Amino acid sequence: MKWYEELGLRGRLDALRTRDGQTIPYEHKRGRCHRDENKQPQAWESDRLQILAYAYLLESAHGITVKEGRIRYHADNVIVHVPLDEAGRLKVKEAIRQARTLRQSAYRPPVIDNERLCARCSLAPVCLPEEARLAHNQEWQPIRLFPEDDERQIIHILEPGTSVGKTGEQIKITRRNQPIETVPARQIGQLVLHSFSQISTQALHFCTDQGIGVHFISGGGRYLGSFDTRSGSIQRRIRQYAALSNPDACLELARKLVICRGQGQRKFLMRGTRGKAKTDNLDKAIAQMKAVLKQVPQAKSLESLLGFEGNLAALYFGALPDLISQEVSKELHFAGRNRRPPLDRFNAMLGFGYALLLKDVMNAILTVGLEPALGFYHQPRSQAAPLALDLLEIFRVPLVDMTVMASVNRGQWDTKADFEIRGKQVWLSEVGRRKFVELYECRKQESWKHPATGYSLTYRRLFELEVRLLEKEWSGEGGLFGQLILR
Repeated sequence: MKWYEELGLRGRLDALRTRDGQTIPYEHKRGRCHRDENKQPQAWESDRLQILAYAYLLESAHGITVKEGRIRYHADNVIVHVPLDEAGRLKVKEAIRQARTLRQSAYRPPVIDNERLCARCSLAPVCLPEEARLAHNQEWQPIRLFPEDDERQIIHILEPGTSVGKTGEQIKITRRNQPIETVPARQIGQLVLHSFSQISTQALHFCTDQGIGVHFISGGGRYLGSFDTRSGSIQRRIRQYAALSNPDACLELARKLVICRGQGQRKFLMRGTRGKAKTDNLDKAIAQMKAVLKQVPQAKSLESLLGFEGNLAALYFGALPDLISQEVSKELHFAGRNRRPPLDRFNAMLGFGYALLLKDVMNAILTVGLEPALGFYHQPRSQAAPLALDLLEIFRVPLVDMTVMASVNRGQWDTKADFEIRGKQVWLSEVGRRKFVELYECRKQESWKHPATGYSLTYRRLFELEVRLLEKEWSGEGGLFGQLILR
């Protein structure tokens, strides 16, 4: 296709009409047109370039002559005629040349000075212009341009033997001895397949095309992996590789991460003392964690950070049982963290929750287009992706630890129906997993005011925002990552 090779363009017109034998492309705009000094209606420069590109593309693709394009501005109820002459064609070619140069560059262009141009830009959630301005000017009051929520469903397929397929523009879910369920693809954000549920090749291709994340979790509640559908994000990964190959940069980010998690753990323990009788164990752990956290900024290596983190985790999990109400069944108490396999009901819930959390963090990383296998704190390993494990630390306390503790103290668990005992091992039953998924997804719908940006988002959106703020750290606009600490 010669026209595609020459211009490298493709697009979808709002309308294409024929007048007196001439083919005319139309664009419809909801807003108002530009006015010159004589108050005559004119096209905005970006709109002019867009309609010229469509007209030139029609010429090249079909070998016809297109004399002009037209733009309808509905707020003014006017139509602006934009002639396609040789100057217009040259303008399109120059814009294409600049776009190709920009695409080949490993660096993103700086945020434009005129912030008004960013307010309705579809790329604002990608380049985060308001957050970039805040990174350079701490007095800046950012406007939230990042989407507040993703209202698409996250569908968990928990029953073994369930199959997921495609029918038309819908996802088809077939469960044993149940009616077939169909859900429009536009309403789905993620498909999470637990245990031995299945998905067809056609459905996988369809999910890729629709931007639906597909993730797999074992019957024992362990995160297995995600269907990686990244494309066109190589420049992001090149910048990531370059930045995270620098030991000093990795150490600085790791310090932020350890402080973020440690402060969150300590403040959660402090919350547990409100309105309750303090215990010596709890008071001692809170004081010791404060002392350890003071040493973290002076850590000279990742190895020493691991030591600090280990101390913080031991103090935290040693004191966490003190937050469990005395009215809770002894079967739901625990004496410390254990896993692989979990040996009590509390740890079974924590493990399953961390698997769901890892899935959501991985979904955000893949959505942004970073490389999950290259982190800055956790080292390369054969199973879980290091970058996902890094970002997991930020959300452990608010999304999993707090959810588990609250549900236990509220008496929401049936110690028999919600768990399966296999020798010394304890696992959530299918009923228990379903209950936990509901609690976890409800928690993600709650909003949190971001301490650095000053605006509120649901936890669902905070995953992606935090990944993009991490990318800012090696793009010259750092200082906002790792600030999600409980008050």
